[in-house]
Amino acid sequence: MKKLLEEFKAFAMRGNVVDMAVGVVIGAAFGKVVTALIEIFLNPILEALPKMENGGTGFAGSLISFCAVLVEFLLTALVLFAIIKVMNAAKNIKKKPAKEEAPTTKQCPFCLSDVPIKATRCPHCTSELK
Repeated sequence: MKKLLEEFKAFAMRGNVVDMAVGVVIGAAFGKVVTALIEIFLNPILEALPKMENGGTGFAGSLISFCAVLVEFLLTALVLFAIIKVMNAAKNIKKKPAKEEAPTTKQCPFCLSDVPIKATRCPHCTSELK
């Protein structure tokens, strides 16, 4: 049982699971914002359209509800797409490579020891360097 709990803890604490949980919570909160936007702004516009039958009930009422749900879905998908695109772009930003400094040492061709770049003789084998 202890091993099972340890495996579950390792699974739950992986980055992907935590990221997904945060995404679900943010998505639910964003869904509420879009729903409020639809109810406050879009539904009055759709309800102001000419009624087809029985004062907007029946087919017209269903059509209005369907349009509201469809617009809510499209707005949610569009904004989540934009958010994910920005996040992916932020992840892919490459850091500018640091300027490579000029080497301060060179290798002696005879004894293969490191020698200061301005040296004309190797301090180890005393051979002349070019």
